[in-house]
Amino acid sequence: MIFREAVRADLPAVIALLADDVLGRTRDHSEVDERYERAFADITADPRNQLIVAEAGGELLGCMQLTYIPGLGRHGTERQLIEAVRVRSDQRGRGLGRQMMTWAIDQARARGCGLVQLTTDKSRHDAHRFYLGLGFVASHEGMKLAL
Repeated sequence: MIFREAVRADLPAVIALLADDVLGRTRDHSEVDERYERAFADITADPRNQLIVAEAGGELLGCMQLTYIPGLGRHGTERQLIEAVRVRSDQRGRGLGRQMMTWAIDQARARGCGLVQLTTDKSRHDAHRFYLGLGFVASHEGMKLAL
């Protein structure tokens, strides 16, 4: 398994991963459009953001976005935010998600982050068990405001 930063040629496969999901089907599209192009350009231009893909045998099997957030809290600790974690549906249950998360956490440690955080939809009970099994703690109640 290779983990690397996504390149523009990966964008259709990443979008397909986002849409290949119970919740993603309702909020993501399967075609590359101007909004996806703009978001990809913004992510790749920002040194605090990484769109990571998991690849094996030339096939894209997973993706995630890592964002590094500076803060004054916790005595100026930088934190890593992990979002948009997806594993291709035919690859789920084979340990790829664990490999991806372990790799991401190792990146945070190497960077000197003091905290790794993520959000997961309340309806994703399997994901909650998965993240708890990795050592994450459901310590906060998250809130969002759709605009």
